[in-house]
Amino acid sequence: MKNDLRIEKLRTGISGFDNVTEGGLPKGRTTLVSGTAGSGKTVLAAQFLAEGIRQSGEAGVFITFEESPDDIRRNILSLGWDVLEWEASGQWAFVDASPQLGEELIVAGRYDLSGLLARIEYAIKRTSAKRVAMDSLGAIFSRFEDGSVIRSELFRISSALKAMGVTALMTAERRDEYGDISRFGVEEFVADNVIILRNVLEAEKRRRTMEILKFRGTNHHKGEYPFTIIPKQGIVVIPLAAIELKQKSSVVRVTSGNVVLDKMCGGGFFRDSIIMVSGATGAGKTLITTEFIAGGVTAGEKCLFFAFEESREQLFRNAAGWGRDFERMEADGKLKVLCDYPEVTGLEDHFIRMKAAIEEFKPNRVAVDSLSALERISTIKGFREFVISLTSFIKHEEIAGLFTATTPTLTGGASITETHISTITDTIILLRYVEMRGEMQRGLTVLKMRGSAHDHDIHEFKIDAQGMHIGEPFRSVAGILAGHPVYVEPGD
Repeated sequence: MKNDLRIEKLRTGISGFDNVTEGGLPKGRTTLVSGTAGSGKTVLAAQFLAEGIRQSGEAGVFITFEESPDDIRRNILSLGWDVLEWEASGQWAFVDASPQLGEELIVAGRYDLSGLLARIEYAIKRTSAKRVAMDSLGAIFSRFEDGSVIRSELFRISSALKAMGVTALMTAERRDEYGDISRFGVEEFVADNVIILRNVLEAEKRRRTMEILKFRGTNHHKGEYPFTIIPKQGIVVIPLAAIELKQKSSVVRVTSGNVVLDKMCGGGFFRDSIIMVSGATGAGKTLITTEFIAGGVTAGEKCLFFAFEESREQLFRNAAGWGRDFERMEADGKLKVLCDYPEVTGLEDHFIRMKAAIEEFKPNRVAVDSLSALERISTIKGFREFVISLTSFIKHEEIAGLFTATTPTLTGGASITETHISTITDTIILLRYVEMRGEMQRGLTVLKMRGSAHDHDIHEFKIDAQGMHIGEPFRSVAGILAGHPVYVEPGD
């Protein structure tokens, strides 16, 4: 009988991280976490220990080479981790190797870490620790003059930790986001696994990402993954590329809230579809969203409305002006409205908040008005990843989702939002202004609807106190979608 040589993984308990690493950190091995200042290295190291205690009852040892234990206790208390309580119960131990006042920074000769290793081993045995975090290697190795000594001592630490049977995470500094892996250029060659954290400034926006560079002898997802740091929770990784196309596809139809639009869509929207409504400002996007919400509530469904352009009071007033009572719907527990300016936080944080709200409220429908407002706080790549994450999550939960997007011109043309997410939406409804003989009219068409026959005409519609009234198709008019309508005499 052959021995099982497969490498077992230790689930970290960090949200999204175990997905990206395909199960967690290789058990009994050393992982190097390298990143620039502010990238989240210390948080990741501390959270690795904290989640071990909270979720698995595994004790941990934190070796600090830079900050004092008191500083670390204070810094991570805002994340909801009471280290003092864990220390008192014997689940967490510090080994303080931080610089002392007046200590020589550069150590010459044949200095080694024997004394430190003895302290680490004692702490591990005293707590029966399974996890070890070391922060940060740069602070200790800056005391060595000889690069070869750094490599040998690092190899010695890694081997000693492996012999103790613990899973270790070590942090190291790097100078550039896309430069050398680590400060001394040797750390990554000694560690079994390497993770890179980045905090890149793009278009005046900071964006944190994580990349699994090396997992020796085991699989992991490739590429960069955005993550954020949330109070009372810590690091949350958003495993965008790890999303799989395994969502269910329902044939059940749900109403759009408008009888004529339902007919144009072949009987309504599919229950787990994503609908995008695109149009210029004032064209009727929020009205369609309001009717979508009201139609769901009338059918006995729960609806969640994320608004990023209008306040709660304004939305309720507008809905009342169209004959829809949002206040009553909310009082009945069928509607929840969440309003925020996009600029209050980053796009990754918005996604985490929206996901949490969906999981808590458990709606049948979700509306987002508008994606264009969120687009302005992110890069094109970051925005597309956000939309992929949100749409995939909504479809996985079998929820009907409706998003709005604003076009840059009044009479036509595609927005960046529209061109970058149209391929991942199931239904696209276009709203356009149509200038006809000196009069501005509105037009609506179902541009796309996956898995269903639908109306291809461009219909005129009007808005009054009862909402949207979709009329007959425009006839003898060409060039509406292009933004250049031309009247064509019948028979031409």
